[in-house]
Amino acid sequence: MKLLVTGGAGFIGSNFIHYWLANHPTDSIVNLDALTYAGNLENLRDIEKDPRYTFVHGDIRNPADVVRAMEGVDVVVHFAAESHVDRSIDGGKVFLETNVIGTYNLLEETKRRAGQIKRFHHISTDEVFGSLELDDPHKFNEKSCHDARSPYSASKVAAEQLVRAYCHTHDLPFTISNCSNNYGPYMFPEKLFPLMTVNALRDLPLPIYGDGLNIRDWIHVDDHCRGIEAILEKGKVGETYCLGGNAEIPNIEIAKRILDILHKPHSLIKFVEDRKGHDRRYAIDSSKAKAELGWEPQVKFEEGLEKFVQWYVENRGWWEPLLAR
Repeated sequence: MKLLVTGGAGFIGSNFIHYWLANHPTDSIVNLDALTYAGNLENLRDIEKDPRYTFVHGDIRNPADVVRAMEGVDVVVHFAAESHVDRSIDGGKVFLETNVIGTYNLLEETKRRAGQIKRFHHISTDEVFGSLELDDPHKFNEKSCHDARSPYSASKVAAEQLVRAYCHTHDLPFTISNCSNNYGPYMFPEKLFPLMTVNALRDLPLPIYGDGLNIRDWIHVDDHCRGIEAILEKGKVGETYCLGGNAEIPNIEIAKRILDILHKPHSLIKFVEDRKGHDRRYAIDSSKAKAELGWEPQVKFEEGLEKFVQWYVENRGWWEPLLAR
């Protein structure tokens, strides 16, 4: 089987490529990536000469690049997206161009290759569901209504709805996954986990928005990759699956735990003005994925966090050049 992975030089995409090639030795992968600030071919340096792997430098916003990358492909796994909420608040246009128009271009080419493409899998996010209160007993699931709160999440809602509409209209085989916040190796330093770790390693302040009590459900990227694998192998066409990590933790607690692992003082924590429209809590109910796919997260948060921090300690040569981007 030949897979097209869009955004494969990014954090989650590169981890997925490593995972898939390691566990599916007879398959091949085409990686289509524009190499924007968060795309980094160093993430894939160890497999660049693997005959099963092909890199295509191109942009999903450019239909010609999509046509070129999709040649002979059986399955599309669509990661490529602008994903940082803060950047979407400062300027949302590129989020619409990449996340919506880019998805449209991929769907157009999938339609043109109807019969060749056996599955179009779209990677979405729990942020499309909006925000939960800290004391709300409920979690997001596949029946939760969309309630975008940022330009980023609005663009992901639009992309997700476009996938459903396009595939229903043209009878294309699709699946969608909504995942909670990922962490793991190759995570760009602007995100919470690496930002806290990198700043702690350099004895710089750890900026925490507002009161630090905003909660996210954290999933290790390896568990996310296993979830996508389960959807591709066992998921029903036309269905959505929510993938969560069962690790709801306040942002302030993340910072404290990272400082403790690195034996740094909590006094490095600095509270800063809250993000505009900052969602209070995300939480994912993965019971459908467990019941239908036999999937559930395997990486315990404490173990995953230790390994995450250790990876950044050991790979300064990877993240230090990224700080200037």
